[in-house]
Amino acid sequence: MATTRVDLQRVRILDAIARVVATRGYEAATVADVVREAGVSRSTFYEQFPSKEACFLEAYRHGVAVVDDRIRAAVHAAGPAGWRAQLRAGIRAYLDALAADPALARTSLHEVHAAGPAALDARAEALRRFAGRYHASFEQARAGDPTLREPHPDALYVLCAGTEQLAAERLRERGAAALPDLEDVFCLCAEALLLHHDHDEED
Repeated sequence: MATTRVDLQRVRILDAIARVVATRGYEAATVADVVREAGVSRSTFYEQFPSKEACFLEAYRHGVAVVDDRIRAAVHAAGPAGWRAQLRAGIRAYLDALAADPALARTSLHEVHAAGPAALDARAEALRRFAGRYHASFEQARAGDPTLREPHPDALYVLCAGTEQLAAERLRERGAAALPDLEDVFCLCAEALLLHHDHDEED
């Protein structure tokens, strides 16, 4: 299906709001800033989105989908090497995607917190989406070791929220290029949660 002019304008606006919010912060960013960055008219913006918030939310969800697609591809490519290799490949893909796009990193790790209740709901949805990926790793691990105990869904959510918080701090302190340095600690945290055996409580 051919890409229409309207589709291209929408993509430009979504790219623009990510850059503007990353630079100015969500609260300070205005629709005027976005249309100027996108090179479109104000009327074109409102033909596509009812508000700055709606535009930001779509940009955030699109960014999550892009990152998730990269994780999926990396996990699939690492499949023959086993679940630990898949886990590491997925974590590496997540961190590399953010490192390669500092605007995406800042909007998804920092500015989403300032964008209101709907944005926080979208973040929670994203965290549960990524928690599902960790659960898939657990299923792979349990296939080889049936004594592994099912992780609580909230524990997987905490894993995602905690690692995201660490990534946000690293981004603030050292910039997006430093995010891949977190690969080992992310893997360590994930394996510590996933490799919990039924007999652990008896030891």
